[in-house]
Amino acid sequence: MKNKKNYFLTSNKQSIHFAFLKAKSKVGVLFLHGLMSDISGKKVKFIKSLCKKKRLNFLAFDFSGHGKSSGTFEKQGIHDWILEAKEITNSKLKNKKIIIIGSSCGGWVGAKLIWKLKNIIGFIGVSAAPDFTKYLMWNTFSKKAKQIISSGKIYKLKSDYNSYYPIGKSLIDGGKKNLILHLKKNCNFPLRFFHGLKDNVVPVEYSYKLSKTLYSKDSLILLQEKGDHSLSSSHDLKRIGKELIEIAKSKIN
Repeated sequence: MKNKKNYFLTSNKQSIHFAFLKAKSKVGVLFLHGLMSDISGKKVKFIKSLCKKKRLNFLAFDFSGHGKSSGTFEKQGIHDWILEAKEITNSKLKNKKIIIIGSSCGGWVGAKLIWKLKNIIGFIGVSAAPDFTKYLMWNTFSKKAKQIISSGKIYKLKSDYNSYYPIGKSLIDGGKKNLILHLKKNCNFPLRFFHGLKDNVVPVEYSYKLSKTLYSKDSLILLQEKGDHSLSSSHDLKRIGKELIEIAKSKIN
């Protein structure tokens, strides 16, 4: 039997599983996971532990269709996850200064929140994948694959992390409505874009592209020489954690 305290009901009636640490700090860290991932991974555990140690508020949740949250992956899309992120953040991190950490797909969701939330004080992209449904999926699909998706059926896209990604119309259509790489957003807070040079899922150029969409005087692209797409090695995590704490300190003092 699931603990209702760890679930948040959205306006779309999705039951969203979340992890939350409450602290007296004015700063709240929001972690957004990747496609077909969840909040049981190394990055979440590391960042949650770091926030506990530094006494920072922390929030992470499973997107609908992921992990322990309700919904079917094939029927969800970027638009759903952006809505969920906005609602749960406004509820759990109300009046907090928020630092967003977005991993892969979560980097896109997090970037979209910059247009929707006023209390963001920092953004950290980890192998960020903005607009991936168009450029890394739809534009590379065969005519047959496009026909399968357009007809409302599921196209099985091979994956290095799972046996396949079940790609449906909701994911592609939701992506079309939330494209950001053609936009510009001036941010008055630090931006950090981490990317592994051995990432064979999302090319490094996507962190560069996102750094041109999100503009700040304090913006860094941090390349991990041996890093893969997950950036979950102890070296990767320590570097991400270091930037997180430095942003938090700069905004507290």
